[in-house]
Amino acid sequence: MAKQRMLKFVSTNKEMPNKRGADTRAQDFNEIYAEFATAKAEEQASRCSQCGVPYCQTHCPLHNNIPDWLRLTAEGRLEEAYNISQATNTFPEICGRICPQDRLCEGNCVIEQSGHGTVTIGAVEKYITDTAWENGWVKPVVANKERTESVAIIGAGPGGLSAADVLRRQGVQVTVYDRHDRAGGLLTYGIPGFKLEKDVVMRRIEQLEKGGVEFVLNCNVGTDITFDAIRGKHDAVLIATGVYKTRDLRDPGGDAAGIVRAIDYLTCSNKLSFGDSVPEYDDGTLNAKGKNVVVIGGGDTAMDCVRTAIRQGATSVKCLYRRDRANMPGSQREVQNAEEEGAEFVWLAAPKGFSGNPVSAMTIQQMKLGQPDASGRQSPEPIEGGLYEEKTDLVIKALGFEPEDLPEQWNADDLEVTRWGTVKAAFGTHATNLPGVYAVGDIVRGASLVVWAIRDGREAGEEIIRFLDGATAVAAE
Repeated sequence: MAKQRMLKFVSTNKEMPNKRGADTRAQDFNEIYAEFATAKAEEQASRCSQCGVPYCQTHCPLHNNIPDWLRLTAEGRLEEAYNISQATNTFPEICGRICPQDRLCEGNCVIEQSGHGTVTIGAVEKYITDTAWENGWVKPVVANKERTESVAIIGAGPGGLSAADVLRRQGVQVTVYDRHDRAGGLLTYGIPGFKLEKDVVMRRIEQLEKGGVEFVLNCNVGTDITFDAIRGKHDAVLIATGVYKTRDLRDPGGDAAGIVRAIDYLTCSNKLSFGDSVPEYDDGTLNAKGKNVVVIGGGDTAMDCVRTAIRQGATSVKCLYRRDRANMPGSQREVQNAEEEGAEFVWLAAPKGFSGNPVSAMTIQQMKLGQPDASGRQSPEPIEGGLYEEKTDLVIKALGFEPEDLPEQWNADDLEVTRWGTVKAAFGTHATNLPGVYAVGDIVRGASLVVWAIRDGREAGEEIIRFLDGATAVAAE
């Protein structure tokens, strides 16, 4: 009788890969989690209950076949596990590192709901693909047959890159246009190295380049090349720009020096990790060293800023959020990591005004949770008289992102957008109102998760193939 490899959750406790000590990891930008050893990965994968209705798979935007690759890992069949993992996910090693598993697959694990502690799905996923890279199982992007049609992708983030992968494997000629000097979008410049080391992203981009994807970098559509010119040059276009316009502060003094955007702050730090020279860091504008830092916001971007400021040598780092811990949108795992590293979270607090130029202090309004808003979440309300001052030398705005006005920037008034400014695209096909033009990721959804962008990009790539084959896409209505 074959040895039972699975359902070990009763006898085997949940374990995460070891974390480096908080004092040590706060000194650098290297990833904080160690890699599973083979025996430990097999052990943790064996905890899966192989349930008949895998909620982990259902709650994964990519619907990854998680139970099967956990079983194969437990059986030591890692190459097969990788093949199943990458069949539905273009970048499994990236998702294993940065997906908020506590809100997706792991948070909906059946054994987690029964009180036994979730299977550590993300850590196993990361281990499988890192092992695949080490053993040469990650195959180059190779087209079975080259096609003459070409597709332009505007934006080299996760949505654009996953679509490029799908299209090149079908032999389509792909050109990716991006405003930055490196491809990767927020994977490269938005997410810090302690969550996603940059060589992990760069090797995927190199794989795409070797597979025939052309990257046109430092290229601003609407300035360096027109949208019409791109449409005229290619048989189809995919818009995958993401959303980078920062929501602003409306409080008095909110335009003072020393109050900076999260995206600028994180981009600066990531450029330094590449060894680039960044004047705004050298002159102190985007450098937290020796400063009292306040980060405003409660999402994952705020967590990234808080933990970056600690590593830059800030005197103190506080994160201000207008709701309580239970209602914050960011990953609870990231909050815990930040607290371990020395960050202080100030819940139910919102900015009311700023003093000095450059900023030297801010007025903080204490809040309480009132009635639910349209989304069902309790709305924060100010507490009468609940004002106090906080000394600060650097304020980082992590208030969320909004879409840029693409029709205006690109002189493309015929491109339909929603009332929120996102590009209007049909569900499932990702087709816009313009023939042969598609859109994916945050520029359609609003600020969302990398894993959703990957799903959109894969779907759009397949839809563009059908379009090139002569099918008529259902446009956005």
